[in-house]
Amino acid sequence: MNFLTPEQEMWRTTVARFIDEEIGRDYIRKCDREREYPYEAYEKVAKQGWLGILFSEESGGLGGDIVDYALMCEGLAKYGFDFSTGLMVATFTAMNIEKFGTPEQKERYIQPFLDGDIRFSISISEPGAGSDAASTKTRARRDGNGWVVKGQKLWCSGAKADNAILAMLTRTDPDAPKHKGLSVFLIPNDAEGLDIRKLPTLARRATGTTEIFVDDVKLPADALLGTENEGWKIITDHLELERVAVAAAYVGNAQTAVDDALRYAHERIQFDKPIFDFQVIRHMLADMQTQVDAARLLVYRAANLAAAKTPCTREVSMAKLFASETLQTVTRNGMQILGGHSMLPDADMERYFREGMQSTIGGGTSQIQRTLIAKTMRPN
Repeated sequence: MNFLTPEQEMWRTTVARFIDEEIGRDYIRKCDREREYPYEAYEKVAKQGWLGILFSEESGGLGGDIVDYALMCEGLAKYGFDFSTGLMVATFTAMNIEKFGTPEQKERYIQPFLDGDIRFSISISEPGAGSDAASTKTRARRDGNGWVVKGQKLWCSGAKADNAILAMLTRTDPDAPKHKGLSVFLIPNDAEGLDIRKLPTLARRATGTTEIFVDDVKLPADALLGTENEGWKIITDHLELERVAVAAAYVGNAQTAVDDALRYAHERIQFDKPIFDFQVIRHMLADMQTQVDAARLLVYRAANLAAAKTPCTREVSMAKLFASETLQTVTRNGMQILGGHSMLPDADMERYFREGMQSTIGGGTSQIQRTLIAKTMRPN
C-alpha cells in the first residue's frame, strides 16, 4: 500500500534528486568536518522557494501542508541529520511568525526569510531548564515602552549563523504559575548584550548549537511575539511541528545508513565471498530496514494527523521516539557492518552515528516522549 499520493511521491523524489545533484554528500561531510554552517546550500534551498513550504500563498509561500514539509525534511537529511537541521530550525521557527505574529512582524520578517536573507533559531532551553522548559528563568521586564531581557540560554541550534533572529522564551511574570507568565521575544542575534558561543559538541557540528548569555538586552515593544504571558501556547504548538520535522529527518538519514551498509556488505569480500552472504549480516540488515520502514510509517501517520489538525500529541511523540531510536540503532549496526572503515570520516557512518546519539536527546528526550505517550494511555 502506498500512503503517498502521486504528487507527494513526486515531491519526495524531487527533494532527493536535488540533494544529490545540487548539494551532494561531499559538501555535507565537509561542513561537518570543518564545523562550517552550510550557507551555500541554504541559499540554494531558498532559491528553490522551499523555505516557504508551510507558508500560505498570501504570505508568499507555497501553501503546502505538514505532510509536504515532512517529506522535504526526510529528503534534506539524506546525507546527514545535522545538515537538515539548519533548514528545519529556520523553517519551523519562522512558522511562529506566520501563526502568532502581528501584521507588522509578518511584513518585517516573512519575505526576507523566504528570500534567504534572514533565518530563525528557537531559544528555549537553559542550564536549569531542559526537559522542564517551563522552568525558564531568563527574565524579560518592562522598561518604558520596551523590554529588557537578562539570563542565559543553552542548546540553541543555528543561533550563531549570520542574520539569525532568535525566538526566545522568557519569563515576564515571575509571580504567575510556572506555565503562565511566559512570553516569546524576537531578538536579532547581533543585538547589543548578547554573547553567543558555538559549543564543540559531538554532533551538530555544522549547524552548531550554542550557549547564549543575555546581559540586559534592550528590545522595543514590538519584539514581543504573540500575547504577553501566553508564550507557553506558542512553544507547545512549535514543539509539535518541530518533532514531526526531526522525526522525518531521522528517517531520511537512517535510510541512507542502511543503504550504505547494504552496499558495503555486497562489496566487502571476506572468506572468499561478500559479507552479505553471511546470515548474521543479512539478518542485521533486514532488521535495520524493517525498523526504518516502521519509523517512516509512524512519521507519515503523525504528519497526516497534524495536517488534518487532529490532536496528535501521542502520535507525534511516538514518531519522534521511534525514529530517533531507529537512527541510533541502525547507525550503531552500520558501524559494526563496516568494521574499521566505519571509523573513517569518508565512510560517513561515524557521522551518522554521532548524529544518532544526539537524536534521542534534542527536541525532547526519549524519556519525555515516553512520558507524553503514557499520559494518553487509559485502561478500557
